[in-house]
Amino acid sequence: MNLWSRTIPAVVLLILATVGILLLIFQKKEMETSPDDMFGIVLDAGSSHTSMYIYKWPADKQNGTGIVTQHSECHVQGGGISSYAGHHGGAGKSLEACMEQAMKDIPKSRHSQTPLCLGATAGMRLLKIVNATESQRVLQEVETKLQSYPFHFKESGILSGQAEGAYGWVTVNYLLENFVKYGFVGRWLNPGRDTIGALDLGGASTQITFETSEKAENESNMMELKLYGQSYRIYTQSFLCFGQDQFLRKLLAHLIKTQGVKPQIDHPCYPLNFSLSIKLGADVFDSPCTKSYRPTQFDPQMDVRVVGTGDYQKCVDNVKKIFSFSNCSYSKCSFEGVFQPSVRGRFMAFSAYYFTQKYIISLTNTSITSPNHIVQAAWIICKMSISEIMIRTNQKEKYAKNICAMSNFIQVLLTQGYHFDNNSFSSIAFEKKAGGASVGWALGYMLNVTNGVPAERLGVMKALTPGGWGGILFLFIMFMLFSVGCLFFIYRTAQSKHDLV
Repeated sequence: MNLWSRTIPAVVLLILATVGILLLIFQKKEMETSPDDMFGIVLDAGSSHTSMYIYKWPADKQNGTGIVTQHSECHVQGGGISSYAGHHGGAGKSLEACMEQAMKDIPKSRHSQTPLCLGATAGMRLLKIVNATESQRVLQEVETKLQSYPFHFKESGILSGQAEGAYGWVTVNYLLENFVKYGFVGRWLNPGRDTIGALDLGGASTQITFETSEKAENESNMMELKLYGQSYRIYTQSFLCFGQDQFLRKLLAHLIKTQGVKPQIDHPCYPLNFSLSIKLGADVFDSPCTKSYRPTQFDPQMDVRVVGTGDYQKCVDNVKKIFSFSNCSYSKCSFEGVFQPSVRGRFMAFSAYYFTQKYIISLTNTSITSPNHIVQAAWIICKMSISEIMIRTNQKEKYAKNICAMSNFIQVLLTQGYHFDNNSFSSIAFEKKAGGASVGWALGYMLNVTNGVPAERLGVMKALTPGGWGGILFLFIMFMLFSVGCLFFIYRTAQSKHDLV
C-alpha cells in the first residue's frame, strides 16, 4: 500500500472533524426567534347590549404600545348589564356564550397571559345615579363570572364619559394609521399626518373628541395622551342622556309635559297614523334623564297612546327644545353650557351616527355631505309611512318609527350643538368599521391596556442542549486529535523507511 492511499482516510477524518467543530462553534451563537402573538379581551358593556372584542398584537411591542389588530368579536344576547338590575345572576350568565367563544378563539397556551377587561359605559353610569348599591352588585357579579375563566382578569369598572371619548378617538386614529404604520422597509414608521376627530353616539351618551391647539377655557375638557412615543393634546366631552335611546325617551317626556298627561298624545316625529301604547313609568319617566320632565303627580302604570303625525317642522322644533343653547359662561359653547373649541380637520362619526345615515341613504338616496342635505332628507323621511320605511330599510317597526326623529336629532346635534357648518360638515365620514375592526372605544382601551403588558423577550433557540453540544464537540476534538496522530504516525513510518533505504 503506497503512502497516499494510507494518508487519505486520516486527511478526510481531519477535515470532517475540523468542519464539525467550526459548525458547532457557529451554532453556539444564540438565534433569536419571534415570540407568539399576545391576545387581549375587552367586553364593551353598553347601555343596550354588550359586545366582546378579542385583539392580538406581537409580543415585541413598538415604542411601548402593542401593534393591535382585531382577532374576533361576539355580541351578547339580551340587553346591557344594567338591564339586569334587580335580577341576580342574569348579568353574569349573559356573558357565558361569548366567553366560551373566547376560550376557543385564543390558543390555550396563551389563556393565562391574556388580559381580560370589562368597561361599562353610560347605561351603568345612569344605574349608579339611580342605585349605586345595585350598580356595584352588578359589577361584582360580572367580575366574579369573568374571574372564573383561565384568562388574566385585569379590571372591570364604569368608564367615565371622558375616557370613553378619548378611547374612541384613539381607536379611530389607530385604524387610520395616523399614529404608526408598517413601512415597506419592514419597520414601523410615524406617518406624520394630522389626527382626526371622533364622534360617538351610543344608547345613553354621546361623545366628541378632537385634537386642538386652542387655549383651554375649561381644563377639565382637556386630556394629554401619549401613544407610540408621541404626545397628543385633545378636547373631549361626553353628554350623558344625549345618546340615542335616552334622547328618544326625553323627546317623549317633553311631548307629554307640553301636551299634558292624557290618554293620547301626538308625536310629530312618528310616521303619520302610526301609533303605539306606552307606560308612563317604564317607557318614559323611570330614567334619571327624564327627571326634569316628570309631572308632579302621575301613575307610572298609566297607558298612553302615542299617535304619529309625520310633521317635519314640528318634529325638528321639538327636538331643538331638548337642547339648551343658552347660558354659556365661556367665549363659545356647544350646548348645556359646555365649553368647546372650534371643530377642525376631519372627523369620523360611528355607532348610531353610522346607522342613522345608512337609513337616510336607503330612504332618500341622499349622501350626507352638508347640513342642507340632512335637512332635505329628514323632510322626506318624516312624510313616509311606517310600512314604506320598514320595507326600504329592512328594519323592524321598533327601529323604523324613530328614523325621522334621529335624522333631526343628529342634524341639530352636529350643526347647532357642535357647530359644524357648510365647510366643516363635509369633513365628517360616517363609518362602522375601519381597517377590519369595529370602530368604538374598545380598541383604544386595549391599546392603553397593552402599555401595561410587558413585551415578551425574544426566545433563545440553540440547535442542541448544552450537554449534548458539549459531548459532540468533545467527540469531534477526539476525532481531530486521532486523525492528526494517524497522520503523524504515517509520516514517521514513511520517514523511517526512507532512512533505511
